[in-house]
Amino acid sequence: MPSLHRLFPFLAWPRPDAALLRGEFLAGLTVGLMLIPQAVAYAGLAGMPLVTGIYASLLPALVAVLFGASARLSVGPTALTAMLVSASLSGMAMPGSERWVELAVWLALLTGALQVMLGFARFGWLLNLVNSPVLMAFTQAAALLIVGSQLPALLGLAGDWSHVLEQRQWHWPSMLFGVGTVLLLTLARRWKPAFPTVLVAVLASAGLSVWLGFRASGGEVIGALPQGLPSLYWPGWPGWSTLGQLAVPTLVITLVSFLETASSAKVDNGRKGQRWDQDQDLIGQGLAKLSSALVGAFPTSSSFSRSALNLYAGAQTGWATIFSVGVVLAALLFLIPVLHHVPRAVLAAIVVVAVLGLIKPREFLKLWRLSRVEAGIAAATVVITLLAAPQLYWGVLAGVLMSLSHFLYLRLHPRIIEVGLHGDGSLRDRHLWSLPPLAPDLYALRMDAALDFATANAIERNVTEYLSAHPGTRHVMLIAHPINWIDATGVEAFGRLESLLSVRQVALHLVGTKLPVENALRGAGHLRPRPDLHLYRTEADALKACAALRGETQDWVSP
Repeated sequence: MPSLHRLFPFLAWPRPDAALLRGEFLAGLTVGLMLIPQAVAYAGLAGMPLVTGIYASLLPALVAVLFGASARLSVGPTALTAMLVSASLSGMAMPGSERWVELAVWLALLTGALQVMLGFARFGWLLNLVNSPVLMAFTQAAALLIVGSQLPALLGLAGDWSHVLEQRQWHWPSMLFGVGTVLLLTLARRWKPAFPTVLVAVLASAGLSVWLGFRASGGEVIGALPQGLPSLYWPGWPGWSTLGQLAVPTLVITLVSFLETASSAKVDNGRKGQRWDQDQDLIGQGLAKLSSALVGAFPTSSSFSRSALNLYAGAQTGWATIFSVGVVLAALLFLIPVLHHVPRAVLAAIVVVAVLGLIKPREFLKLWRLSRVEAGIAAATVVITLLAAPQLYWGVLAGVLMSLSHFLYLRLHPRIIEVGLHGDGSLRDRHLWSLPPLAPDLYALRMDAALDFATANAIERNVTEYLSAHPGTRHVMLIAHPINWIDATGVEAFGRLESLLSVRQVALHLVGTKLPVENALRGAGHLRPRPDLHLYRTEADALKACAALRGETQDWVSP
């Protein structure tokens, strides 16, 4: 049965009753009413035909909830993933064209297949490649770009920013629709977050558009959308060179979209008090992307705002998502004509309000207080993302490379300190706390890292330099309990260190060696009994030996 639940997670859902289904329906209705206009707006952000946003909210959401581990996530179009799709395809085709749709579908296929393979291979740990500062910085930079891309439409300016300076007149009705929608949605989010204000704004703007003759006055509206269920879609072969161009975007969309999922899934599973199965969610999200491709849509992801609304509305199981899919399906079948008259400025306002919450400058100040290096990496990620636009995925790649370089630098430069006995009985940094040595002619050191290929050279160099500067040293004590791992390079380095000490007639004292490390050293023959090697299980035992080295007769007693 566990293996069956692994393949079909929805089998673990609780048996529904009338009360549960009533609550799930209300939650699904709330999310579905919010999803409909958002899906259309995000399709426009991705450069796709607007109706594909609704297509991406049907089958992908259903597949994700059935095969994912986090059943209360709202899966479908998201602003960040839509922006990445648009950035990835920029220069390869005209937005909205048949070629653009074909390439977007290939992105969905490639990212979906990659996520499914990573999930089955249990490679969810790859999430750790992108740390929190880099993701925060990239998200905020992308949010700024998204807002910038929507401002011309929101303010009633034709075209993009390249045409703004050439334009002499503003379309004031479009500006009023856009700014008014922004104010309405912002106030409603603060006062009534569960109310379907987005849908109300869309319907009201459609009615006002018809009444005021908005299109006749030069205003831009959504226009006619196909009505009815999507047909099966399979893209043509793009060629190996085109697939090569899509390789980097595929990796970035795969990573970033699943990090979007992680932010929501951790909250969901934390509230339920259970461990998050990231590999199963990788499979579910990957299958959702594949199903999105099959209906001619673009890559999907988990929306943090809609998932939060789902939880806020009281969703308990995946039935809420099934009901929300039903709401979107009903809209596709019966409400599509209403969207015809909705001003484009309203769609731009929906996108702007959705991403404004991602812009949090104070996060950089908090990060600066915690780590100036990581704050610098985050700032560089923002700058690179903005400068690389529209290929903004280079920003997150640069951030990942910088954070990994910082990580490697720290690994290659481990913290190695000389210790002394503090007044509270603990061993601390001797130079930081101005402590006397543990004993004459004794060098007591501690390395707060594993002894492996990255740190072996550092500890060898540290001991060698100390002995050269202090030729009278006759004892070296290594506090080894922080060393929880040793590899072949570390074992070789320990052997060379032993030989160095033996040649200089210096005794080696090992304190608190962990069993895996001790077994590796014994297997290599480095811990054979001899007069110049002393092993201690605890720091207290080592300190008693130091007392003897100082010529003291009394035992050291831990306070």
